[in-house]
Amino acid sequence: MKRIDTMTILGIAIGLALVVVGISTQGTLKAFWDPSGLMITLGGSFGALLVSFRFEDIKVVFRVTKQAFVRQDEDITVINERFVNLARKARKEGLLYLETELDNIQDPFTRNGLQMVIDGFEPDMIRHILNTEIDAMEARHELGQNLYRTWGMLTPAFGMLGTLIGLVMMLAYMEDSTKIGPGMAIALLTTFYGVLMAYLIFIPLANKLSIYSAQEVRRKEMIVDALLALQQGINPRLLQEQLKVYLAPAEREALEESSEYSGKVKEVTVDV
Repeated sequence: MKRIDTMTILGIAIGLALVVVGISTQGTLKAFWDPSGLMITLGGSFGALLVSFRFEDIKVVFRVTKQAFVRQDEDITVINERFVNLARKARKEGLLYLETELDNIQDPFTRNGLQMVIDGFEPDMIRHILNTEIDAMEARHELGQNLYRTWGMLTPAFGMLGTLIGLVMMLAYMEDSTKIGPGMAIALLTTFYGVLMAYLIFIPLANKLSIYSAQEVRRKEMIVDALLALQQGINPRLLQEQLKVYLAPAEREALEESSEYSGKVKEVTVDV
């Protein structure tokens, strides 16, 4: 299950709010609104993005973008506990018994892997199929990260382009004082728009996608190891220790202090 990552939305909202408040205390917001400058910065950078990436890739990336606003609700320690329980049941009832557990598993990756284990696929084949799926997922995520980093690089550049356009307008109409103001506005505001969009939205989104991608890869690699250990009929206690290497020290402590988990481990050692 996934849930909204409020920190992404909150971070963008706080950043924009503080910029607005900062502007309001020194002047009027209307002075910072310039459609022409916004068109040059955002429209120009998006056009360059279309040149840099295939349209099919851009469509995929915008679907991947939702990963920056949602996060896995299932903790990695829960996965650890689940596979220890599955190992205990498999040693008691056999691997075929685990077919009754498939409907209780919501994660398609885990369910698919467990089905292959039950169907008797060779371990090397299971690892190859699941690792290929992980690689494909990483490639999609990296595409999204690259797109937003590229967009974050392009917006300040087009902001600078707008600055040059504004300066040209000022120099071309020096004799007409009524056109100096609009030229100056474009010159300064396009750079402002470019920096704001790059460093408040696009680059932070790329970083968030990178973090979540690394977490998802770690989670799936843990599942692959757990599935193959399950297929081998590994001792549940040994599986517990094997999967601990994927946990951060704080996660290990939380797992060991869990009374529910401790009870399950005791059951495991008695059954074995």
